[in-house]
Amino acid sequence: MKVMIVVTHLLGTGHLARALTLGRAFQAKGDHVTVLSGGRPVPHFNAQGMRLIQLPPVHSNGTDFTTLLGKDGAPADPAYMDARRDMLLDALAEGAPDILITELFPFGRRILRDEFGVLLEAARDMEAPPLVLSSIRDILAPPSKPAKAVFADEQVTAFYDGVLVHSDPDLVTLGHSWPVSDTLAPSLHYTGFVAPAPPNANTNDHGSILVSAGGGDVGERIFEAALDAASLMPQVHWLFLIGGTDARRERFIRIAPPHVDIQAPRPDFRTLLAGAAASVSMCGYNTAMDVLQTGVPAVLVPFDDGGEVEQGLRSEALSHLDGITVLLQAGLSGPALATALEDVRNAPVRPPRQTNMNGAARSVEIAHDLRGRQVSQ
Repeated sequence: MKVMIVVTHLLGTGHLARALTLGRAFQAKGDHVTVLSGGRPVPHFNAQGMRLIQLPPVHSNGTDFTTLLGKDGAPADPAYMDARRDMLLDALAEGAPDILITELFPFGRRILRDEFGVLLEAARDMEAPPLVLSSIRDILAPPSKPAKAVFADEQVTAFYDGVLVHSDPDLVTLGHSWPVSDTLAPSLHYTGFVAPAPPNANTNDHGSILVSAGGGDVGERIFEAALDAASLMPQVHWLFLIGGTDARRERFIRIAPPHVDIQAPRPDFRTLLAGAAASVSMCGYNTAMDVLQTGVPAVLVPFDDGGEVEQGLRSEALSHLDGITVLLQAGLSGPALATALEDVRNAPVRPPRQTNMNGAARSVEIAHDLRGRQVSQ
C-alpha cells in the first residue's frame, strides 16, 4: 500500500520523530511511505527508505502559536502558506495514497486548519479516496474552549475513518486530557505507545548524567540548573545535548566545568540514554517513551511555558514509577536537581517497560484492517 503522513512540528521535534517511527513501521510491512514535513528540517532524523517532502517550513515564536513564522523568521504571509498548500495537493494527487494520516490535526494545529481542510476535501473527492486517520499522542493540550473539542468532533465525523491514539489505556486514556464525546469515542483506536525498538546501552559510556531538552530551542532553565547541579556533583561525568544554534551551545561551553561535555543532539540519543547513570529531561512523548524503554533513572522537568499542561499531565502519570522524580520548573535549581538525581539513582531499579510499547506496529495492523474493510464495502 501507499501511505502518506502529514506532520508539522512548530516548537520541538517530537511530532516529526513519532511520524517517522510510524513510517518505518509501515515500511516494515512493505508499504511505500511518503512523509510531508511542514516544520523546520531536522537533518539528524532518519528517514531512510521513505520519501520525505519538505514543505516551506513554519515554526512558532516560542509558545505563541497564534502566529506562524516562515523560513526567514518573519511572519508567514499568504503567498508562503499558499505554496505549502499547493505542495500538499500536488503530493496527494501524485502519490494517490491508500492511507492518509494527519499527525495531531484536528485535535491540534488548528492554525493550519485551512491547509488541512483543503487536503482533506481533496482526499475525499478523489476517484479512489484513501483511508483517512488522525494520529495523536497519549495526552493532548486540553481544549481551552469547548468550541475546539466540537471542531475536532466535526472534522472526525466529516473526514476521518478513525483516530489512532498512541497510548496504553491502562496507564493513560485520551479522556485524561481531552473531552471524549459519544460522537468521538467510536472512532478511537488505542495502539499502545509508539517507540522504536529498544536500544542497547552504549558500552563506551561509563555512566554519564545525560541532560537533554529535545531538538529545539527550549530547555534553557534545565541546562542552567544542570550546570549548577554539576558543580555540586563533580565526581560524575555529565553530557548535555543542546539543540538550537552553535552560538547557544558555545555559551554553555564557555562556562561549563571540565566534567561537563556539551554537544548537539545526536542520532544515537536512545543508545546514550540506555547507558546513562541518570537522565534529566522534559517530558515530551518521545522522551517519556525512551525513559520507559530504557529503565533509566530520570528526573522529569515538564515543559510548562505559556501555560502548557501536556507534559505536566504525562509526568504526573509516570511519577509513581520507581526511579522517576518530577521537578517542576518553578522549583528548579541546582541544589534541587542534585537532590532529585540522588533520589532517583538510589531508588529501586525500574525494569525497562516492554508491555504495550509496539504502538507503531499495532497502528499498521489497525490501518491495514480498516483499509481492507473500506475496500470491501
